[in-house]
Amino acid sequence: MDNKYSFRADNKENETLSVYNVGYEKCAPLHKWGSGVRDHYLIHHIVSGAGIYSVGGKDYRLSAGDTFLVYPNTEITYIADADDPWSYYWIGFNGSEAERLLSSADFTRDYPVISSDFGDELKNSIKAAYDMSGRHISDMLKMTGQLYITLGIIISRSRAKNSLQSRAELCVRRAQSYMDFNYAMNIGIKDAADFAGVSRTTLYRAFISVEGISPMRYLIRLRMTAAKKLLENTKLPVCAVARSVGFEDAMYFSRLFKNEEQLSPTDYRNKKTPA
Repeated sequence: MDNKYSFRADNKENETLSVYNVGYEKCAPLHKWGSGVRDHYLIHHIVSGAGIYSVGGKDYRLSAGDTFLVYPNTEITYIADADDPWSYYWIGFNGSEAERLLSSADFTRDYPVISSDFGDELKNSIKAAYDMSGRHISDMLKMTGQLYITLGIIISRSRAKNSLQSRAELCVRRAQSYMDFNYAMNIGIKDAADFAGVSRTTLYRAFISVEGISPMRYLIRLRMTAAKKLLENTKLPVCAVARSVGFEDAMYFSRLFKNEEQLSPTDYRNKKTPA
């Protein structure tokens, strides 16, 4: 008999990171999901039994201790073993930070499986998120906080974390986190480099290696994305929009915006806002 305990969130409005669903299940023999696609990331951590996860034309025979990741909009199937069906804990999530955080873990699209000794730590973390589940905004915030802890546990076990590439990536992620939270202030790349504990030159090289763009390019894109949302959804004057995304000089902001979007801020607002 299949025993399933789950929570599915109705409110998915947190654009940075949101828990979509969480739970645990003792599957019946040959219990199957798919083939199908999910619209979010979904981590399964197997605590007993066995089963097969199929994605990208590959079948992964998995058992207790294994953890597999489902990528959004990717056709998958997973099925419990006939004789020793698996039990697993899962947590589904999405948001602008999801891909970046997962890139620091050992999951890849070519091999979306981690076999690592988490003990009970990962299971307990996902269960804690389930125990916090609820419809109130305070519940959702607690679940998101626990999701960060869960991802931190997975990332901390990543085999590649000590490689040169991984050190560069950690440097970039730390700088990105600083810019993500502080772009609305009058910050510069030196501030992000100081936060990451490296020089501007080291940060530049790390960004080019990991992201293929400079840290300044990342900051500009971040600010322009935020500016477009304000232009579309508020009636703030352009000078106020500029200040709200970290520019003291509204004329410089307007020139930069036009260079990025081929439209002035005012023309962009007129195009995106119904008359």
